[in-house]
Formats: sequence, C-alpha cells, structure tokens
Amino acid sequence: MCKDCGCSITDHVHEHEDSHEHHKAHETLHHNPQLNDKKTIDVITKILDKNDQEAGHNRSHFNANGVLAINLMSSPGSGKTTLLEEMYDIADFKYGVIEGDLETSRDADRLKAKGIKAYQIQTGSACHLDAFMVHKGLHAMELDTIDVCFIENVGNLVCPASYDVGSHLNIVLVSIPEGEDKIAKYPVMFRQADLILFTKTDLLPHFVYDMKREKEEARKIKPNVDILEVNIKDTASIQKVADWIKFKMEMR
Repeated sequence: MCKDCGCSITDHVHEHEDSHEHHKAHETLHHNPQLNDKKTIDVITKILDKNDQEAGHNRSHFNANGVLAINLMSSPGSGKTTLLEEMYDIADFKYGVIEGDLETSRDADRLKAKGIKAYQIQTGSACHLDAFMVHKGLHAMELDTIDVCFIENVGNLVCPASYDVGSHLNIVLVSIPEGEDKIAKYPVMFRQADLILFTKTDLLPHFVYDMKREKEEARKIKPNVDILEVNIKDTASIQKVADWIKFKMEMR
C-alpha cells in the first residue's frame, strides 16, 4: 500500500519542508521498499501525519456545513459513477461529488450532464486521493447547497484504504465480473467499509459466483458491515442504497 510503495509522496509537502529530503524519500521508496533508511521513514511519517491533520480539517468543514461525507472506493469499472448518476433522480437528499481519476474529466462531465455538482481532481501518477486533494475539491463545492458529498476515489482496491480523506463513512463496491476472490485478497480495503455494495448482480447468471460465501467472507473480515446488492437496471436496489445513506444522515 501507499505507506510501503511510496505513491504517498505527492506534491503536498509544504514549502518549508526540506526539498532534498522529500526527493530522497521518493527515490528510496521506489527503489527500496524495505524502508531501511531512518531519514526516509521520518519524512514519510511527517507526510502521513500531515495528511491525517488535513483530513480532520476536511471533516470540520463538512461538519460545519452539516454535510455527510462518503468515500466511495472500488477497483476500476465497478460502477461508482453509474451508481451516482442513477441515484440522483431517486435520492431524498442533495449531493455533490469530488471525483478522482489519474487523467481526464470524463466522470465529472458525466455527472454534470445529469445536473450533479461535480469537481474533477486529476491525480497524475498517484493511485488514490489524499486529504489535501479533497480539501481543494471541497472548497470548489458549494457545501451549503448539498446534504451529502461523495468522494469518488481513484479505482484501486489497495492504496485508498490507507488514506483518511476526511470522510465520515466508507462505501466499497465490488462487482460480479471481478470474480469471487476480491474480498479475501484485499481485506484491508473491506475492513474499512461501512457498507459493501455487490454491483452488476444482473450478471450473476453468466459467472461462477457464490454470493453467500462472499458475504460470509466480508463479515469474517468485518462482522458488523452492512451489505447490499445492486443491479443498476433495478431501481429498487438503488433505492436501498439511497435509503441507507438517508438513515445515516438522520443518525448523525
């Protein structure tokens, strides 16, 4: 994950940080994943600590505006953007989206075409959003006009799990075509989940997929996790997701 592979070393080091040490840390992490260099470890720790501080700052922004922040995480192509598009017409709350991708603004453009407030963040080579990126996005979002802010993270089942971006809840999507081993292979991600969505369930007849066993695997990792099945062609299944979010809003 990011704390090991070094992709956490982004451009968010403040100006007063030692630039030489920053670049040395970056170089060492990509060529020496054992992280044996104490100076490197110290620099990485500083950066991660700064991220956590910024995440708390983000949550304060959301709290001050009465906005529930939800981090959406999954591998690429699981249906995050499509879910947000389809839920817009039936949700009993207003929402905006901070959208993360390595390149292009296609997902944000799709959301805007539906009338959804969206802000695109292009991460470049970073395989996840961090709190500093999200902070920039939330200032571009009119928080006083929405009830929920979705943070649609970069498609990746590893790195986003290690980064607090300032959300209140985490939703992790896993789609049927991905195969029935993803939860066991990526336990850290699913351990972070407040809700797991099994998506593209209309494709179940075309795949060997033991849904019952996968749900048991998920609850073995996190016993109290909520689980829903989603078929984007079935409005009732999307309504259940919207109802879950509405319930969490009312519980705050």
